[in-house]
Amino acid sequence: MNDRLTTPDLVAGQGSTLLGEQRHRVLRNTYWLLALSMLPTVLGAWIGIQTGITRSLTGGLGLMVFMAGAFGFMFAIEKTKNSATGVPVLLAFTFFMGLMLSRLIAMVLGFKNGSELIMMAFGGTAGVFFVMASLASIIKRDLSGLGKWLFVGALVLMAGAIINVFVASTAGVMMISVLAIGIFSAFMLYDLKRILDGGETNYISATLALYLDLFNVFQSLLALLGIAGGERD
Repeated sequence: MNDRLTTPDLVAGQGSTLLGEQRHRVLRNTYWLLALSMLPTVLGAWIGIQTGITRSLTGGLGLMVFMAGAFGFMFAIEKTKNSATGVPVLLAFTFFMGLMLSRLIAMVLGFKNGSELIMMAFGGTAGVFFVMASLASIIKRDLSGLGKWLFVGALVLMAGAIINVFVASTAGVMMISVLAIGIFSAFMLYDLKRILDGGETNYISATLALYLDLFNVFQSLLALLGIAGGERD
């Protein structure tokens, strides 16, 4: 019996190996860039807290600045993701997001246990990421069909958040935060699975998606903890 591999078998095997190496490279670069993106985020949040530059960004003004900045940066990232400019633009975006987050962090730090709440939100976000990363590596089922439903959920969530900016309901903030944690945790699983399955081959786009997932989960957890567990002096 001739059990040697034929030429098509060799080609298929080599193709599978190259595909696996590409996925591993995208995942590795994504994790490195994601870790790096935390530095400008922390710097932006620190500057925002120290200078109080975002303190006046309340209500409709704050919403307009955030939406214009966030969507402007995301458009620029997608345009530059295949060039050397892509990484600096992404890092500038994460700095901007840190600035925008500084107002919430400053509010939480105003509580007696503010530092503890921030660490709890950070730990909770890290835990969600660990669980979703583990699930993404275990689940064999194709999750590509989940994307459109999550996108619709994100749009509904965004509409609710915009309405609540003007309504200023604490109950509304809590409900939106709970939904955001659920939706963006699922998005995290979806985005990680896309990378592992080879559906996302650009590490800058992959980093942007995962960064937004983590940012929204952290922000929502922090808002919930501040409302439910903040201790005043």
